[in-house]
Amino acid sequence: MDFWHSELSPDTQAVSGRYGLRRALWDVIETILISLLLFAAINYLTARIRVESISMEPNLYAGDFVIVNRMAYRFDSPTRGDIIVFRFPPRPTETPYIKRVIGLPGDRVQVKSGRVFVNNAVIQEPYLTVRTSPDGYWQIPEDALFVMGDNRENSSDSRTWGMVPLENVIGKAELIYWPPEDWQILHVPAAVAAYP
Repeated sequence: MDFWHSELSPDTQAVSGRYGLRRALWDVIETILISLLLFAAINYLTARIRVESISMEPNLYAGDFVIVNRMAYRFDSPTRGDIIVFRFPPRPTETPYIKRVIGLPGDRVQVKSGRVFVNNAVIQEPYLTVRTSPDGYWQIPEDALFVMGDNRENSSDSRTWGMVPLENVIGKAELIYWPPEDWQILHVPAAVAAYP
C-alpha cells in the first residue's frame, strides 16, 4: 500500500539546521535583555536594605532585610506610624537610617512623663515596650518629618539630631523578607493619629 502526503510547509529539517544556532543565540540575548529590564524596573521601584542597628527593636532587628517602596510618596504623603528609610540629615552620604514617623509637617511634638503628644493629643503606640524619654518639645517645619526609633532608650533620632527633610526620604519600608522566620508586613497602621 502506498501512502501519499503533501507538504504544506518547507522541510523543517533543512530550515532548522540553518537557523537553529541563530535562534538559540537570539533566545539567550532576548532572555538577558528581559532580565536586565526587570532588574532595572525593580531597582527603580524598590530598594532592599539591611537593618544595621537595634534602634527599631522589637519590630526590626539588626540583620533583618527590608523591602522599601521608593514610589510610596510620589503620589501620597507620609503618615504618622509609617516606617521610613531616609538619608541621615547630618551625613546624607552614609548608610540610610530607618525610623518611624511621629510628627508630620506643621505638627507640634512633645514628650512628657514618658508619653508622646502630637498637637496636644497623646498618641497610642502599641509597638512600644518602653516609655519615651527625655522630655522635650519640637515644632516640625512644613518641609520635614519628626522620626523616632521604636527602641526609644537606644535610638539616635529626631530628639537628638533634628528633623528629616522630606527630600531625604528614600521610601516606605513595606516588609521584612529575610530571615524567613521574621517575615512580616510593616505598613499596618500603628500610631493613632493626633489632630490639632
